[in-house]
Amino acid sequence: MDKTTYDRGLQIRKSVLGDAFVDKAIASADDFNRPMQDLTTEYCWGYVWGRDGLTHKTRSFLNLAMLCALNRPQELKTHVRGALTNGATREEIREVFMQVAIYCGVPAGVDAFRNAKEVFAELDKK
Repeated sequence: MDKTTYDRGLQIRKSVLGDAFVDKAIASADDFNRPMQDLTTEYCWGYVWGRDGLTHKTRSFLNLAMLCALNRPQELKTHVRGALTNGATREEIREVFMQVAIYCGVPAGVDAFRNAKEVFAELDKK
């Protein structure tokens, strides 16, 4: 593991998803899934998210679209929160999901809206 890339990834991951979420994910790692947490932090967040080619907001939009296409609702909810943290508006997220509906199918778009509404409702209660 490259400690510099891992540390950059940990900082980015926490800034997008929140300290509590990331700390809980890492603390719950065991011998079985710890390598996945390390891979995610170092390569996903450190190497890819740490690159200069795209803003974090743009990366969030891409993640939202891809997670919809892959039918990954739990990760989608996590990344809706992250997109908001990265400066995306609800209106921009809506437009991503409209694009998803056309290119990935209306059911994928409907699920995306449903999942985002759950996240928005949780955030509005705070």
